[in-house]
Amino acid sequence: MDFDFAHYMLTQGRKGKENPSRYGRDYRKQLAEAMNMNRTRILAFKNKPPAPVELFPSYFSSLPQDKPANPKPHRHIPQTSERTLDAPDLIDDYYLNLLDWGSSNVIAIALANTVYLWDATDCSTSELARFDVERGPVTSVSWAIDGRHIAIGLDNSEVQLWDSTAKQYLRTLRGCHRSRVGSLAWNDHILTTGGMDGHIVNNDVRIRSHIVETYRGHEREVCGLKWSASGQQLASGGNDNLLHIWDNRSVAPTQWLHRLEDHTAAVKALAWCPFQRNLLASGGGGNDRCIKFWNTHTGACLNSVDTGSQVCALLWNMNERELLSSHGFTQNQLTLWKYPSMVRIAELTGHTSRVLHMAQSPNGCTVASAGGETLKLWNVFGDPEEVKPAPRPPKEPFAQVSRIR
Repeated sequence: MDFDFAHYMLTQGRKGKENPSRYGRDYRKQLAEAMNMNRTRILAFKNKPPAPVELFPSYFSSLPQDKPANPKPHRHIPQTSERTLDAPDLIDDYYLNLLDWGSSNVIAIALANTVYLWDATDCSTSELARFDVERGPVTSVSWAIDGRHIAIGLDNSEVQLWDSTAKQYLRTLRGCHRSRVGSLAWNDHILTTGGMDGHIVNNDVRIRSHIVETYRGHEREVCGLKWSASGQQLASGGNDNLLHIWDNRSVAPTQWLHRLEDHTAAVKALAWCPFQRNLLASGGGGNDRCIKFWNTHTGACLNSVDTGSQVCALLWNMNERELLSSHGFTQNQLTLWKYPSMVRIAELTGHTSRVLHMAQSPNGCTVASAGGETLKLWNVFGDPEEVKPAPRPPKEPFAQVSRIR
């Protein structure tokens, strides 16, 4: 690579080795130093290299670094309930929906023929409504979005509307069904009712002729009803093992968008995902035991997990990608799952009978579960202090309800 050095080695270097002289040694040393030709150190270990010169420090320090983000601290999940309340005469019927938690932080629970209210703010209990034997027992309860008005389904096929603040009866919806009303779901001013007759009815509570639409698709009792957060899709589950998705934007809204037949037992547990609008979770009864996840736009089943026991209710965590399920028969437990891996995070036990009902507090942190003759409160979804309070819902849809009889 260096012609001068090569020429010297060919002509004089050999002579220098055979008859070395001071001149030759000095010439080669100076030539090597001048041309950086100390070839004996190539790929050899050297002393520690000098520190690199920092170029443009202000610019490079502003660039994003590849350091991993600080891991989120592990959330402590209490294994015992925060509070246990007596709930005598809670009907042990898988197909009923007897518990709901309103936006005003009040729990409604139906015990036999009576609906009780438990205010979570001051822990006070009051009786809202008591029904005679001809109407009762109560088969479903559901708060309207305003947290003040509540719908009560009865065994005699009637649905009553009450003002919980004034403890006042408002009106009765008749003619919706031929037998008991086991499921209810609100969509703004529309109250959707599901009956043992297999029918689903939309009722506009603002008008006298309240029946506006009827869905026919189930062959047996409708035990699960849930509107999506957008109010555009309705999920219904029945004792016929069917799951239907209805879309009110379609040309024929009373014709199901999807008829899903994958469950092998009654479908009661339904929960719309809060962070993915077209994701629905459903749970099957004792002969099925599975939690299934659906893309409600396409009708595709995304995943199915065998839980090992009857799935009674499902709730999504509003702040984390987690799903809570309640179960019967084996352990009567609540199971917290990580989504989408469906790894079990926690098992909450304490109920002595199957946990038929669950409801979530307005801030999304606390869960109420009902089974046997007890109502339990669990701090399963996090610390309430870290969660922003839910916005106050509008009350306009019920401006006319009190004037209708």
